[in-house]
Amino acid sequence: MHAVAVLAYPGMSLFETGIVTEIFGLPRPEFERDWYELTICAPTPGPVPVIGGAVLQPAGGLAELARAQTVIVPGVASVHADPPAAVLEALRAAHDRGARTLSICSGAFALAAAGLLDGRRATTHWRYADVFRARFPHLDLDPDVLYIAEEAERPVWTSAGSAAGLDLCLHVVRSDHGAAIANAVARRLVVQPHRDGGQAQFIEAPMPADAGDDRIAASLAWALAHLREPLTVAGLARQAHMAPRTYLRHFTRATGTSPIRWLLRQRIQASLALLETTDTTIEQVAAAVGFDAPVTFRHHFANAMRTSPSAYRQAFRSKR
Repeated sequence: MHAVAVLAYPGMSLFETGIVTEIFGLPRPEFERDWYELTICAPTPGPVPVIGGAVLQPAGGLAELARAQTVIVPGVASVHADPPAAVLEALRAAHDRGARTLSICSGAFALAAAGLLDGRRATTHWRYADVFRARFPHLDLDPDVLYIAEEAERPVWTSAGSAAGLDLCLHVVRSDHGAAIANAVARRLVVQPHRDGGQAQFIEAPMPADAGDDRIAASLAWALAHLREPLTVAGLARQAHMAPRTYLRHFTRATGTSPIRWLLRQRIQASLALLETTDTTIEQVAAAVGFDAPVTFRHHFANAMRTSPSAYRQAFRSKR
């Protein structure tokens, strides 16, 4: 089984650790394949006090963390100071061994302090962006995305605040087991398997509550059920009972992206399971997810996935 280790520290929030536990700690016998083996690791033996007055009793230490195949840092005790030197050494040891290293929210500060983000793009919670830039001015921070997961020989992936860790963890499952399995896990969690837009949509702004959100959500659900069909902004606006201009304004406010970009992303995501699990031709896959021509599908797939549909299919099957 794939060994996953998550770091525990005094004063931590259990939300981010709960995300990791839900994705990697629960057995999934229904998938009939090797899953993950999760260990919660702390720098020192003994109970770890957490927010809310609870106490966590980790089963592992830094030695287990350094040996894991995937290492997750769900946050740090303070964004103004480095974690203990022993923690940084364990992170470097895991990275040097070739482990995949992830951070959620402020956990990016630990990866930066360990030197694992040098030469890489990274993100963190939008509210910590200025502190991150001040402490690590040499690093390439992108505070506008939900997560960054660029493939590399020794991957170091980062996510934005809190719930964005769920997006990144689902991406790990998608990378390891394919879109169909990741979608199944997302359904069990009653969440979207992939969210479009970036952190900008969540930054506080002097804006009234959007009464059109429910209608936008209904139009998105309708669009997902009709991806194969030609879809237009005017058609989506009709589903939401709005004028096209009004729909565009409400859509961008609700999702942080445009309807066309959202549709392209959903169609690309829908194509992944077909590429992974069937021998359907590229032309048939393109038509099945709503692209009017294979060349259009290949173009947008390459822009989104940085590879071609055929190469993605071959790489996924080789990995499996």
